[in-house]
Amino acid sequence: MRGGAPGIMSLVTDGDVAVVTGAGSGLGRVVATTLLDAGYRVALAGRRAEALEETAGGRESALVVPTDVGDPASVAHLFAEVRQRWGRVDLLMNNAGTFGPSGSVDEIAVEDWSSTVATNLTGAFLCAREAFAAMRAQRPQGGRIINNGSISAHVPRPGSAAYTATKHALTGLTKSIALDGRAYDIACGQIDIGNAATDMTAGISVGARQADGSVRPEPTFDPVHVAEAVLLMARLPLDANIPFLTITATTMPFLGRG
Repeated sequence: MRGGAPGIMSLVTDGDVAVVTGAGSGLGRVVATTLLDAGYRVALAGRRAEALEETAGGRESALVVPTDVGDPASVAHLFAEVRQRWGRVDLLMNNAGTFGPSGSVDEIAVEDWSSTVATNLTGAFLCAREAFAAMRAQRPQGGRIINNGSISAHVPRPGSAAYTATKHALTGLTKSIALDGRAYDIACGQIDIGNAATDMTAGISVGARQADGSVRPEPTFDPVHVAEAVLLMARLPLDANIPFLTITATTMPFLGRG
């Protein structure tokens, strides 16, 4: 949403331009299609072109750009394609991520740690860097960046040092972008999600290891509610921001974890 127009559920302005990473599956696909349905023009970024095309569904308002978010040149290409096609960037949804290795800290290979950091943290930084530069330079100036955090940005699961560390770090990145963006009408917020039902979290509903070592199934919820929450954040005028929003399955063991 450009400018400072009033109203939480204001309509999208002239097909505002969004970039969604990890748009080929899971939450990224649900968020991207929800934004498309809401009238956004959406650039779909992800590693697999075929999966991105499935998300696009042949819509003229969707732009498919295969992207490796951990590669600076690939991310620069993504945003160059968006600016060439639509001339601006109004919204970035930093969604791409991976669970990474499982095990206690002494069992995690350095290369697996580095790969997780490259996707979850460096990837978010690279995309935010390009989006911030575009939003700062464009007229009208400004835009919004939404980072996909996690319940693991608050508390870890057993054996998740790499994933948890990147999600905690993402919170710091969100705060820094929000502060640095004030002078340029760039808002930044984070959505922390617990147990949305996607392919990535399919095992949780069957059995997830708990802090006491037991394995128990956990409740999940429809990812469309995540997309609706993202849309709520995205539709705010730029003089308002939701810095952090947490959405979980109501009875998941988050508040009692440990």
